Amino acid sequence: MSNQIHTLGFIGIGLMGQPMTLRLLNAGFTVNVWNRNSEKLHTVVKAGAIAKASIADLVRVSDVILLCLADTHAVETVVREQIALHGSAHKLVIDLSSIHPETTRQLAGLLYEQHGMGWVDAPVSGGVSGAEQGTLAIMAGGNTEHIAIAREVLAPLYQQLTHVGAVGCGQVTKICNQMIVSCNVLVIAEMIALAQRAGVNAEQIPAALAGGFADSKPLQIVAPEMATETFEPVKWRVKTLLKDLTMANDLAATLSTSIPMSGLAAQLMQLHGSHGYLEHDPATLIKLYTKK
Repeated sequence: MSNQIHTLGFIGIGLMGQPMTLRLLNAGFTVNVWNRNSEKLHTVVKAGAIAKASIADLVRVSDVILLCLADTHAVETVVREQIALHGSAHKLVIDLSSIHPETTRQLAGLLYEQHGMGWVDAPVSGGVSGAEQGTLAIMAGGNTEHIAIAREVLAPLYQQLTHVGAVGCGQVTKICNQMIVSCNVLVIAEMIALAQRAGVNAEQIPAALAGGFADSKPLQIVAPEMATETFEPVKWRVKTLLKDLTMANDLAATLSTSIPMSGLAAQLMQLHGSHGYLEHDPATLIKLYTKK
């Protein structure tokens, strides 16, 4: 299939949605867009996206509908109150958001039963820089036919797309990803604070550990920001990690299993958020371990 066969609709032009849309446009796709705050559409419309006045209008003229929304409630509201009312057979929803796996399965079932629409849950990892550079890691749940379409449509966005199972499995895998990332970022924060208190030039720690077993992308990105207290621009948010850790604990409870480290990470993230940092970059977690 060529790019021209798929007319895309992109709902949610935020930190991640904007660079994704720009890359899809640059790859030659026709992209219809809608955002709750229409002012955020200016950049993508200038680049060639077609702004739609409503989600209903977007759904009618798009055969693949991409969602990149903040949380489970946002996705559920858009699907139940808009897409489910205006959908039709043979359309495909690709949800790039990170939401609850059970809600994903329910929404996919609703659209299939009402319209025969398909669903791929395709949460991403790699942050804004990954979206800008087209190097995202995508973990996808869905059937083989729909995954093939997702591979083609999302090709400008990812370095790797892995089919991890049926609908909902992509979201479970993203939760697993966030468990690792969140615990990693928290231990980096306490490590940087400890190193500084011990007289180490903490700005050099990422270079000192590069290539070793302790190395990681979060270490190379977040540790220098923590060491220098560089918290702007905001590239991702504390509330996002907290949301995903909350889902991890909910999933674990549903499955009657234990995730004690992620449980503690959720408590620490909640504590930090309660101090007014929910909308801030996770690099601010260093403030949990340093004097204000």
